[in-house]
Amino acid sequence: MNRGRLIVFSAPSGCGKGTMLAEITKNEKFCCSVSATTRDPREGEIPNVSYYYITKEEFLKKVEENAFLEHAQYVDNFYGTYLSEVEPRLEKGINVILEIEVQGAMRVREARPDALLIFVLPPSIAELRRRLNKRGTEEQDVIEKRVAQAKEEIEYAPKYDYVIVNDALEDAVDDFFSIIRAEELKAAKSGELINEVKKDA
Repeated sequence: MNRGRLIVFSAPSGCGKGTMLAEITKNEKFCCSVSATTRDPREGEIPNVSYYYITKEEFLKKVEENAFLEHAQYVDNFYGTYLSEVEPRLEKGINVILEIEVQGAMRVREARPDALLIFVLPPSIAELRRRLNKRGTEEQDVIEKRVAQAKEEIEYAPKYDYVIVNDALEDAVDDFFSIIRAEELKAAKSGELINEVKKDA
């Protein structure tokens, strides 16, 4: 069985990454790692499915115990990826997607150079602000914080392997699978396929 691929998936808040990932993970070869966070649940989110919701004290204890593959602080809250969420699934041949912020993504790049990094952009900052307002889950000052944070995060996009613009959902999801297919076809990663072709030579 081929080992699964570790995929880092980052986007500013409001870019629709959750909706994209819901479509992507309909494919049984892909799953999302459930992150831990110290923020409160939003309406419709399910504990231990959307996130592991823990206190800041619990989070810092887990940091001391080296329980995280990566962790970062984002808009006054902490987020982290448990090692236990990742490695067992990769061993089973499942592609594990980490939905994480740019700080965590850069840490994963250092710790796991084999990881594939994908950044999702909004069509524009104006559209991003409109989507955040439409969501209606946060006060205006928090929305402006998120827009400011988004502008900073977008500066990291060139450090990723690929960039997708999420304007139309279907197109953005198609772009994701095109990236995965392109990676599978890279000669450096196709040793088994090449050997299979040569077998009867």
